[in-house]
Amino acid sequence: MAVELQYPFIPDFLQQAKRAIATALIINVFLASGCILGPARAEGVFLPAFSDPHRRAEPPAQGKQSLRFLTSDDYPPFAFVDPEGALAGFNVEVARAICEQLQASCTIQPRHWETLLDALDAKEGDALIASIKPAAAEGRAIFTEPYYFTPARFVAVADSQALDVRPEGLADKKIGVEAGGAHEAFLRRFFPRAVVIPFDSREKMMRAVLEKQVDAGFGDAISLSQWMNETPGCAFVGGAWLEPAYFGEGVGVAVRPDDQETRGKLNWALQKLDESGKLAELYLKYFPVSIY
Repeated sequence: MAVELQYPFIPDFLQQAKRAIATALIINVFLASGCILGPARAEGVFLPAFSDPHRRAEPPAQGKQSLRFLTSDDYPPFAFVDPEGALAGFNVEVARAICEQLQASCTIQPRHWETLLDALDAKEGDALIASIKPAAAEGRAIFTEPYYFTPARFVAVADSQALDVRPEGLADKKIGVEAGGAHEAFLRRFFPRAVVIPFDSREKMMRAVLEKQVDAGFGDAISLSQWMNETPGCAFVGGAWLEPAYFGEGVGVAVRPDDQETRGKLNWALQKLDESGKLAELYLKYFPVSIY
């Protein structure tokens, strides 16, 4: 099986299961210490299960298969062009792993972000693996089961004493957050006794955390982990918050609304990759500061 990269330009979990996971996290926050800056270790790193063992995807029909993936190339660590000019990233490697699992001949082609759904409509590709959420697709695509989630997390100065990130533990604590979004709304709803300090940018919020103007920050774990990769001094505190009403129900691969066959193949491949540990392996490679 060969996976070919082409460059037009170079420079349900069941709904019940999803809700159960979210509810468990809302009620019982993980009280583990913050993540260590540096290479991630498989031991002690929490990774959610992405496939529902009670919902078995049907294996695809045997025979020669081909898939054309579309992605972006400017969203590290999910998709980017490396110094050698090759397309790389978490999404790219997940697509490649899907192809290997299906024993399919595949291409992975980058497009500008704003043209991805148009390209799918025009049948320039069979699937989008570009971190597009269902709400952003506006009915122009259907999605596989998720292969990663977009949790929220608390972050604090790495050498500070561990915070108790339960609602009662953060009473009267100053918590920074980007103003006006789901993370601020979540804080105000579930941490009513915390002193919420809104900032007009993630950069300003994180600078306030580093300078100890606030006791902790709260935001999108993916963005915060990238920030911490580039700026030492902070660490996650407690565990991941996965409330779907605020933070979405995970990110899947998008296909055209009438293409249930491809969706079924992709679901089967993703389930097998989750069960084999391959998804966890790729996650640990691209997220040295664990987002979960």
